[in-house]
Order: sequence, then C-alpha cells, then structure tokens
Amino acid sequence: MKLASIQSRREIAAALQQTRQYTLNLFTRVDESLFFQQAHSDFSPIGWHFGHIAFIEAYWILENLVACSPNILKYQLLFAADGLPKHERQNLPSKATIANYLQDVRNQTLNYLATAPIEKQERLWQWLIQHESQHGETISLILQLHQQHLNCANNFTPLNNSHHPGNNTVSQASTGNSRANWLPKKGQMVRVPAGAFIMGSNEPFALDNERPAHRRSLDTYWIDRYPVTCGEYQKFIAAGGYHESKYWSEAGWRWLQQNLVSHPLYWQNNNNLEDMPVCGVSYYEAEAYANFVGKRLPTEAEWEKAALGASSNCNHGWLVGHTTPVTAYDNSSQYGCQDMLGNVWEWTSSWFAGYPQFQYYPYRGYSEAYFDRQHRVLRGGSWATHGTVLRASLRNWYHPEVRQIFAGFRCAMNEN
Repeated sequence: MKLASIQSRREIAAALQQTRQYTLNLFTRVDESLFFQQAHSDFSPIGWHFGHIAFIEAYWILENLVACSPNILKYQLLFAADGLPKHERQNLPSKATIANYLQDVRNQTLNYLATAPIEKQERLWQWLIQHESQHGETISLILQLHQQHLNCANNFTPLNNSHHPGNNTVSQASTGNSRANWLPKKGQMVRVPAGAFIMGSNEPFALDNERPAHRRSLDTYWIDRYPVTCGEYQKFIAAGGYHESKYWSEAGWRWLQQNLVSHPLYWQNNNNLEDMPVCGVSYYEAEAYANFVGKRLPTEAEWEKAALGASSNCNHGWLVGHTTPVTAYDNSSQYGCQDMLGNVWEWTSSWFAGYPQFQYYPYRGYSEAYFDRQHRVLRGGSWATHGTVLRASLRNWYHPEVRQIFAGFRCAMNEN
C-alpha cells in the first residue's frame, strides 16, 4: 500500500471522527420534544437531518461502493432529500433509533475505509464529510428558531447570549475600540487594488460549485474592514429605514410590504451587543442598508479577493456558541479585512451560478439545480460552521428573502 494512501486514509478517518463528534454534540443538545418538530416551513425537523446524515453516508459509501447498505430501502422515502415534503418529515423513528442508525452506518463505513482504494475515492469521502458538516449548521439554526419560539426555554444551551464570551481565544485588545471609529465611512474600508487573482479551488475538498479554480480580474474597489455591526444597523432602524422605500429595491420593497418586519430576525435591544455583527437579515435588508449609507453589497468575486489570506482563527464550530464582537479575533486578510471567516455569513450581490467549465459532482442536483437566478451567494461561514467547510472559496446560497440563516453582510464601493 502506498504511503500517500495510508496518510490520506488516516486523515479521512480523523476528519470523519471530528465531524461526527460535532454532530453528536448537537445531538445531545436537542430535547426529545424538539427532535420531531418543524420549527419553520422551509426547514425539516432536527431529527430528520440526523437521519439524513446517516442515510447519505449509507447510500454513497455502503450502497454505491460496497453494494451492502443497511435499511437503504426502508429509509429511502423518509430520509432522501427528494423524498417526502418537509412538512411530512415529522413522523420519525425514535431519537434512540436514529442514534443507532448513525452508529451502525458509521461502523460499516470505517470497516470499508480500512481497505478502500482511497486514491480513487478521496473526493467522494471529502464531499461526504462536508455534507455532514453542512447539515450540522442547519441543525444549529433550527435550534435557534426553536429557542425563539420557546422564549429562551432551557431545553438546550442558549445560542445568542447577551454578554461577551469569556473565551481565551478572544483578543483583549479589541475591548478598547471607540464607537467613534465605527462611522460608515471610507476610513473604515480597505482599498483592494485592480488586478487578477485565482478564484475558486481545485483541492480534493472543493465542492463542485467551487470548481474549477480560474483567473478573475477586478477593477479597484473598497470594502468594509468589518461586517456591519448591530450598532451601525441600529442607525438604519432609527432613521426609519424599514419605512422608506427609497432605500429598497423594487423586489425588496415588495417583500417588506408582504412581511412587515422592522428589525433583523435575531435582534436584541442591548447596548452590550453594538459591536456584534448584525445577524438574521435577508438579502433585501442588507441591500437596503447599503443604499442607506451610500454603498453597495460586494460581488462574490470582490468578497473572495478581499478574503485572500484570512486566518481561520475565528468564531466557528460552536467554539463560543453565538456571535462575538467583530474585533474579537486577530484574523486579517492580506488586504486588511477582518472577520471574513466565521461569526456570520455575508450576503453578496451575485446570483449563484456555475463557474466556467463547471462539472457537477457527485450528482447533477447538488448545485446545478440552484443555478436559477433565484439564489444569492453568501460567503464566509458563521459561528456554527464546522472547520471542514471554513474557507474563502466556499459558496453558500439562499433565496434573497431568507433571514433564518446566521447571515450578516459588509458593504463595498467603487473606487470613484
């Protein structure tokens, strides 16, 4: 057996274990009464996501590669993504049954991994690891929605505490920042000079929509050093931003009249949170704020170039369990942008579409089904994003009206 194959196998086994521990930590947080409940019509119950994680692993590894998969037919309709409608996914097996399903599938998967021709399969294994990580974040946001519905009941650890975290990874130097430095002006932006960069990734872990890596050229632009904070966004609210059509696009104003919201979904009136990134905004709200301050949202290419070299020393993977001040971590990109990875996802102005020479993987519907000019791209990850999917090239996508995800934004401007 080649030395490189042995090393790859060990790394994949370690990543599988790390990701599964993240999943199981979430599993223990979920109260039995919430396991089966749908928190929002756009999202399946938490329990379904755990079952789906096991089903996908069984399908792509045990059924696809070994031709021996436990309960694949039994769970086909229930746990396949194209099976039952979301509102019909509440009639689930018990929590204990799903826990056993996760473990049984994983035991067989690891047995196969010990002799698998990993050099031919590495991309599939990497995709599987990231698939589980992505559903872990979805579980986290459903927990957040349940918490709101239950008015912060004590069924699980609070997700958005109102105090700054006592975490030794947080930079103490950030506590001396003055609010006078947070005015929405070019002085709090960084200049990204014109030129080309490599966008996307060809690494084994890169998802199909990140590929292929390709050369992009951009004109000079300015982009906010930090994500927009709650303190800054409060000025938009106080100025009547939710009542002034001039700040909103036609589609955004139409959405607002149909929903009549007056602040972000995960909003708390607490002065201690003013340096936290605004979280739980739709694309339309982000766009309206950018218009309010005379800026715009960055394209995803602008965002990715500005994020080059950003450190993964950031708030992610439930390290803290909620958002942190945007200055909490020293994680500057090569252009001087901060907090581009973790904390909150960031809306961009780009429609989700394939890169030139896009090729789907592992199946056509994974990304390609969403190349419909109805989904906007988000970048950067959140406080709940696992490290296996935390990188500048990763692309997330949602309908512009969605505000349940842990999403904020930063603004951009042209050079002139």
